[in-house]
Order: sequence, then C-alpha cells, then structure tokens
Amino acid sequence: MPIVPGLRSCYTKVGRIFYFGRMLDKIRLHAAGKLPEAEYAANLGKGFDGRTCSFLRVNYDELKAKVLTGGLSDEQLLAWADQHGGSRSDEDCEIWNNFMMKRCWRDEGAALLARRIQESGLEGKPILAMFDYIDFDEGRDPVATRAWEALVAQKPK
Repeated sequence: MPIVPGLRSCYTKVGRIFYFGRMLDKIRLHAAGKLPEAEYAANLGKGFDGRTCSFLRVNYDELKAKVLTGGLSDEQLLAWADQHGGSRSDEDCEIWNNFMMKRCWRDEGAALLARRIQESGLEGKPILAMFDYIDFDEGRDPVATRAWEALVAQKPK
C-alpha cells in the first residue's frame, strides 16, 4: 500500500486503546479525499474499524458523523465513545490491546496474514501479526522502532 501522510500506526494509542486514532485518521482522510480508495475505502467501518467500534459499543456511522463535525480532539472523541458505549476498565483495555496487537498470530486470521504478506512481497520481514504487516506495508518498521516498548511507556499509572 502507499504511504499515506497523516495515517498513524495501529500501535499508536489514544487514551488507553490501540487503533482508535488510526480509525479517526482514516475517517478524516477519506472525507478529505486523501485516503487511497482502492486500498482502504472498501474496509472503512469493517475489519479493525468494526472491531474497535464493537469494543467501544458505538456505531461506526455515528462515530464517523461525530468525527466529521470537526472541532473535537481524539481524546474528546474517545470520551464521547465512553459516554455513549460505556466506560471500559483498565483490564478491559489491556485485554483489548493484547488481542489487537496479536491478531492473526496463531489464530484463525493467520492464513489471511500469510496471504497478505505474500501478495505484498513482504516475505522475510519479521511480521508476526496484522499490526506488524500493516506497518511494514505502509513503510514503517515496528520491529526496528520496537513499537511495543513505546506502548509500555504510555501505559497509565
């Protein structure tokens, strides 16, 4: 996939959770016509977007409308999701983050990950899970930057 300026890594947290910021970026970039249609548009609101909204217990289209009204920070949008879907405990977020970070590693998504790695010509890269694949595919190297260690530093006290 092409490198998309302004599209964050899946490993980037907003508040206590992974991926939420990336989903917001995709919504904003798509509305601005800056998200490549062929690679991203068909999955908006699905896949990890859908899983994230399910975890937060909010409707993707409602969240999208809230994002596109503008003026709210990522943290404010997450607070809105907490108000509408209910707050999550630290343990809920820890379980969620670990699930997301390891998705497609030794689970039913492994075949999909293997296929995507091959289709993208990324064989030989140290890709263990879908987050790794997405980063490598978009020109980032989560292994060299040790993205998972940065997450420990972000963990709330």
